[in-house]
Amino acid sequence: MKVSEIFYSLQGEGFRAGHPSIFIRLADCNLACGFCDTEFNSGREFTDEELLKEISKHPGKWIVWTGGEPLLQLKAETVELFRAAGYKQALETNGSQPIGDLVLDHVACSPKVADHVVAKNFKGHVHELRYVRHTGQPGVPEPDKAKLEADHYYLSPMFTGDQPDPANLKHCIDLCLENPQWKLSVQTHKLTKVL
Repeated sequence: MKVSEIFYSLQGEGFRAGHPSIFIRLADCNLACGFCDTEFNSGREFTDEELLKEISKHPGKWIVWTGGEPLLQLKAETVELFRAAGYKQALETNGSQPIGDLVLDHVACSPKVADHVVAKNFKGHVHELRYVRHTGQPGVPEPDKAKLEADHYYLSPMFTGDQPDPANLKHCIDLCLENPQWKLSVQTHKLTKVL
């Protein structure tokens, strides 16, 4: 599989914020979001065994499969191999690709496609939904209408560089206060420079 980067850091957002994790950023994405802050086009090929050896240098036992869009490459046999090696595994996805038969410990979806597509691709449930929001997006998403459920719902203000845009932050705070099912998630890894 083609890997852009591997790094050990703290999860910066959502339900697992603050947890030490080994991030495996897989190359390639099927979308081109204007606000994306990630370089995922370059990378090198790893076999599963080479990747397992590479991450064993880090003391953490949580992997975060991220991207790009990791579901373009991640396969069930890879997930099972890492599980057998004692790793818990989280997925960060844009929701556009089906999860298929992958069994992961935590799925965080930041949808960049319609909620009904995400609902179909994830059998109606993910562990957390994280919607990036800016002032031009009124209201909160209504996943119930798309038969999409999550254990945790987050709104994340769109950043300008490594800082949250003040208007976007206020917008997300106001939306959370008006809709208490939703929680604020700020990209703390950018604020604390823990990348």
